[in-house]
Amino acid sequence: MHVLVIEDDRRVSDFLSRGLRAEGHQVEVCHDAATGLQRACAWASDMADQASVVLLDRMLPGTDGAALCSALRERGVTLPILMLTALGSTDDKVHGLRAGADDYLVKPFAFDELLARIEALARRSRTTLQAPDPVLQIADLVLHRDTMRVTRAGQPLNLTARELALLELLMSSPGKLLSRERILSRVWGAHADPLTNVVDVYIRRLRVKVDEGREPPLIHTVRGLGYRLEPPA
Repeated sequence: MHVLVIEDDRRVSDFLSRGLRAEGHQVEVCHDAATGLQRACAWASDMADQASVVLLDRMLPGTDGAALCSALRERGVTLPILMLTALGSTDDKVHGLRAGADDYLVKPFAFDELLARIEALARRSRTTLQAPDPVLQIADLVLHRDTMRVTRAGQPLNLTARELALLELLMSSPGKLLSRERILSRVWGAHADPLTNVVDVYIRRLRVKVDEGREPPLIHTVRGLGYRLEPPA
């Protein structure tokens, strides 16, 4: 589960981040509304096929969390939003829900209850996600998602777990240009060092295993922009 935390109180955001990561979730934290709006919109585009939840503080500096929630909905962001707040009156809850929040949790709250609500939102959102194809195929390159077995021209390819994750990302969007930044975020996580060259290193390794000695080449570099796995014309 990917969780975007928009919370200005760093003690609260650190508590949430540590606890959620300990439960196996991938967490990104924003401390202001402007950054939260930008990242939530990016998540809606980049993670449309993954279970994701936004934890949104109601009282942010310079703006109201309900206003941010409304702005996200106006931009077409459909990610589940759980609003966290110290404002617990019925009117406050109604205002938050009408602004577009999917759920509302009053501070202080039990961490177990937060986890349960996140899981409930994830179950609801999964029903709206299209089940991924069990088999990805581009030309003679085939990836079986259930076993993560990869073949090309019928010959098995021996890939590491990270190489498999990278190949699955590329094959999920055939012909689509993926920037290094997007690949880094999706395969290595939101907190990977943006200056690392690990993407280029793994693309080279993957190209050796997938394309070397085989025709046509499927993995293509767009210099200065990124990579794509493109089926032959």
